Amino acid sequence: MVSGNFTTLGGEMSDGTLVQAQISAIDRNISRHFRYVHLMHQLTPKIVLYLPPTKLLETGEKAWQPQDYLPDLSQDDWLEQVKDLRGMAAEVPDDIFVVLVGDMVTEEALPTYQTLLNTFEGCDDPIGTTDSAWARWSRGWTSEENRHGDLLNKYLYLTGKTDMRAIEVTIQHLITSGFNPGARKDPYRGFVYTSFQERATKISHGNVGKLAKEYGAKDLQRISAKIAGDEGRHEKAYQSFCTEILKRDPDGLLAEFGDMMRGQIVMPAELMTDGNDPHLYENFSAVAQRLGVYTALDYADIIEHLVDHWKIGELTGLSSEGEKEQEYICRLPRRYRKLAERSMNKKKDVEVVPQAFSWLFNRKA
Repeated sequence: MVSGNFTTLGGEMSDGTLVQAQISAIDRNISRHFRYVHLMHQLTPKIVLYLPPTKLLETGEKAWQPQDYLPDLSQDDWLEQVKDLRGMAAEVPDDIFVVLVGDMVTEEALPTYQTLLNTFEGCDDPIGTTDSAWARWSRGWTSEENRHGDLLNKYLYLTGKTDMRAIEVTIQHLITSGFNPGARKDPYRGFVYTSFQERATKISHGNVGKLAKEYGAKDLQRISAKIAGDEGRHEKAYQSFCTEILKRDPDGLLAEFGDMMRGQIVMPAELMTDGNDPHLYENFSAVAQRLGVYTALDYADIIEHLVDHWKIGELTGLSSEGEKEQEYICRLPRRYRKLAERSMNKKKDVEVVPQAFSWLFNRKA
């Protein structure tokens, strides 16, 4: 039962007015839910095109596995294989290992990301074995992503350069803390986010691979390139989902895209902690920026890529609200690039103070 008076910006709200407003809000949510369910159902024939055995998802014997890129301990020369790996890893500086560990921790929080996918209205997997195209995509994507954390975890263990227990504590804390990218159960927002994040992850892994090559770590170069390739395929899929939504509901997707850009794209590991360093994510991110693995300019580049890929500036037949969002979104790349350049120029004048990382037995990077 609702009782009492409620103050609004315009003055007093009566009980009846409040109840009516609540009913209207519920009606809007129900309408939105059925709109999403209906549109996601319409997209099913398109989603089937991305399921195995297509090039955007792999499964079965032909799919690569972590063991393909690691020493085979069942072979007679296993010790030589491990020594080779360690020899190459020894030449890689600690700051690169900081970024590698941070990327691995992010990958290992996969249970959180599958949970997120299952909140998207109209494309969830309510029983865990649902045979819909969306549910099969979610499980297939998860099975591929699962390889990334497994491979990086085993590689780091074999190098002997990292404190695996401190890393495992960080992973457990991150999964426990959860992750909220602001998707709000909305598949439009969810697929805009995954379109952005898969590209960001591809860039990060790819740049780690390039740095590994500079120091002669051919195995780490191959590992990073392989993972980046997976992220690239997943990026294409999620961006294609948004392309199909734009064909059917451009006003709806632009509204959510614009709203998300008025905030900040949340990085999936922002809540990471090792239980000791309250600024662990900031310190890890600073090293990644310093090395050029993932920078503010990359953030701006991703926005520009999405605007161009989805041809936002060429959309027609929009409502007046849609046109406003279109104009706002198309201005974003230049705006973010200026902000990124200004931020990075300021940091050039700031003295770098190396921080201790528990992941590296408290060595500084």
